[in-house]
Amino acid sequence: MPILLFDGHCNFCNAWVKLIVNRDTAKNILFTPLQSSVGKKMLEENKIDVNYTDSLVFFEEERFSVSSTAALRIYAYLDGWERHLQLLSAVPRPLRDALYHFIAKYRYNWFGRREQCMVPTQELRERFLAEP
Repeated sequence: MPILLFDGHCNFCNAWVKLIVNRDTAKNILFTPLQSSVGKKMLEENKIDVNYTDSLVFFEEERFSVSSTAALRIYAYLDGWERHLQLLSAVPRPLRDALYHFIAKYRYNWFGRREQCMVPTQELRERFLAEP
């Protein structure tokens, strides 16, 4: 099953997780915050800095993607019109990543930051690998 690691302190990232939950009705994607013990272990196993919080990290079988590629890969699993946004992968990655990193840099200023990771509702717990 695909697994999305996200910044559990970021309000924008938490809203992104809620959108995915609503649009992934087949419940394909599992989640865990980058800051969780499971998230840190997955980062370490894949030789990614365990303090990395600048991007989504999306695992699919034996591979993973980050930044704009991770966001676009997620669209393939969604049911709504958003599914077609994966076609944006035709845009050169350096351009996509530049926009992605610009938003990531200012996400706390624009959307806010939580002091603790998102605590999943009872309904969402089945989709989380570990609670933060």
